[in-house]
Amino acid sequence: MFNTTITMDKLEHLDNLDKLDNSTLGYFTFSLMSDYVDIDWLRWLVWLFTPVIITFLFPMVIIAMLYMNALIIHLYKNRHLIGFIRETVQTGDFWQGARQIIALMWDAQGWIYHGYEVEGMENIPDQEPALIVYYHGALPLDYYYLLAKVFLVKKRLIRAVGDKFLFSIPGWKLMMSVVKVFPGTLQTCTQVLEQGELLSIAPGGVREAQFGDNTYQLIWEKRIGFARVAQQAKVKIIPVFTVNLREAFRSVSLFKGWFRTFYDRTRLPIVPIYGGFPVKLRTIIGKPIEFDANLTPEELAAKTAKAIEDLIRDNQRIPGNIFKAVLDRFVSTKKVNTTAGDCVKSD
Repeated sequence: MFNTTITMDKLEHLDNLDKLDNSTLGYFTFSLMSDYVDIDWLRWLVWLFTPVIITFLFPMVIIAMLYMNALIIHLYKNRHLIGFIRETVQTGDFWQGARQIIALMWDAQGWIYHGYEVEGMENIPDQEPALIVYYHGALPLDYYYLLAKVFLVKKRLIRAVGDKFLFSIPGWKLMMSVVKVFPGTLQTCTQVLEQGELLSIAPGGVREAQFGDNTYQLIWEKRIGFARVAQQAKVKIIPVFTVNLREAFRSVSLFKGWFRTFYDRTRLPIVPIYGGFPVKLRTIIGKPIEFDANLTPEELAAKTAKAIEDLIRDNQRIPGNIFKAVLDRFVSTKKVNTTAGDCVKSD
């Protein structure tokens, strides 16, 4: 019979041989690569492009937070958070507790990462209806922050008009319903305002988000639907703009013509977005534009655009600069621009 007993010395010897073989293989592989690739150059490329890659991954963090919101809402729906449910049953709104959690999350993220502030909160009515019209950034990050701030401070939920593609994103349908985002029509928007609610609209929409830049030109394409809504509901319009919004996230400007043609044909937002820079974000809520029955929808739309242009001219650095926008967190610069030019752009 063969002796199958292996001593510890033999095992250690075999293990050392195995390690030697692996290290030898690694050495020869490295040597072979060195013959064809400059390793130092490769390391330099990795060092150079890592920050670039990270800036394109940061938008996914915002998407992840939105999915976290959706998860919170789905968990809340299961009625396991009985403490929150007891509190919200008294208000008659089952989802109020979930909205509170989401608002606190966005408010904390905005304060920590962007030093987020709101000026002119007194211009948001405590009970009356109003139409909030705002400039649309590459990502509407400022809207999430404003929504949270108004919910926490004013105890009011802003209804919002969203693009139809948002409702086809897997897992978002319930979340859209809970936070009151809907693909608004002239009739439904008017009804919301007539019920005494706050409603927000970005006339530039996805087009402004995808093809706007750090010159902060409005891309509204003569859209006046929001003005018709305000006139029919007989409510005031509140202009809103967020300083440094385009410095937090930007859309890629390369191949803009091709992306524009594709978007016009499909309405799909495929322009890559990069950023996540910790710039100072400051939302300015302008003075309300009171209802005036003598104004036509075209005149009211132009007046609203002019109000947002004024907010941009008086507060935004043109063209926007990412480095200086980060410094704004440490140095107060209320008025940083003297000439914004004509900020209404028609395509």
